[in-house]
Amino acid sequence: MSNHTADGETTGPAAGGVQSVDRAVSVLEILAQRGEAGVSEVAAEIDVHKSTAFRLLGALEARDLVEQATERGKYRLGFGIVRLAGAVTGSLDLIQQGRPVCERLAEEIGETVNIAVLQEHYAVNLDQVRGPGAVGTYNWVGQLTPPHATSSGKILLAHLSAKERAAVAAGSGMQKLTPHTITAKTKLEKALAEARERGYAVSLEEFEIGLHAVAAPIRSRDGEVIAALSASGPEYRFTEERIHELAPVLREGADEISHRMGYID
Repeated sequence: MSNHTADGETTGPAAGGVQSVDRAVSVLEILAQRGEAGVSEVAAEIDVHKSTAFRLLGALEARDLVEQATERGKYRLGFGIVRLAGAVTGSLDLIQQGRPVCERLAEEIGETVNIAVLQEHYAVNLDQVRGPGAVGTYNWVGQLTPPHATSSGKILLAHLSAKERAAVAAGSGMQKLTPHTITAKTKLEKALAEARERGYAVSLEEFEIGLHAVAAPIRSRDGEVIAALSASGPEYRFTEERIHELAPVLREGADEISHRMGYID
């Protein structure tokens, strides 16, 4: 059970957990700076007993974040670090390559433009550029949205295998968020097939009443759909007719980002 000291600092298991995380990060930083280090060096650097340093290194080794060097007793960063860094680098690269295109499209279309990726059973917005006509100040970056109800989610779902789509649908729960949300599997599959065929997906008040959106796929170097580029706005202005008129512009933007990511048609 945790308790509090006179100055309000938490003690007990929760505090111990935070301290362990802090020490583990310090160990990674030491190895990053030195290249490799032994248990004694690590213990001295973070001011803990050798047994504590050994346990920390063991826990990090179990997750492939550190590994033992050829010289016995020495540790260095492991390939688990590369895996984690690769995920972040991919997202940062996507934002970097997509931002100029998003800025141009937001100006041209006049609505909010987003880049989203699929994470587990959510579509997650990575970047946003507001158009000159954008209403409100809502920031979608970092927001987890149900893929069956959003244009970005639909275009990402459309390019998964049937098995992967079923897993995402089961995880998301396919909730009916508005009277227009598609929750029937057969109806959704039809909408996804249509999206694949025409190269863009639409959401008409399916996520939120009064909100319309359209999204196109962004591809990686090997042609895999890795993200969605979307434009969204109020239904009174961003009408269904206007969406279909502007869809080719959005598709061209998505293709440009794909090329920037190394994709060649």
